[in-house]
Amino acid sequence: MSVAEKAVVYAALILADDGVDITADKLQALTKAAGVEVEPVWANLFSKALEGKNIGELLMNIGTPGAGAPAGGGGGGAVAGGAAAEEKKEEEKPAEAEKEESDEDMGFGLFD
Repeated sequence: MSVAEKAVVYAALILADDGVDITADKLQALTKAAGVEVEPVWANLFSKALEGKNIGELLMNIGTPGAGAPAGGGGGGAVAGGAAAEEKKEEEKPAEAEKEESDEDMGFGLFD
């Protein structure tokens, strides 16, 4: 990531922390005040990408599965998602068991 890109990210965080709307003009003003020359395309790109987003919520959900997915109506999405995850785990177990059995069949063991 270039210095200009980082400067725009930090400017966006500053604006979000102060509760100010993130616009290209404000991003440009902050980066200029910091002494970093940023092409206007970066400010426009970041302002459009972050338009209407809650930056604090995005930061708190970093690394959580499905952080960007909207919640389903009626709460059925969570149940269906849990069932899908459960099925995936069950599918993985037989594959691991087959791998272990195939290693033993070939005569290769951990302590051979």
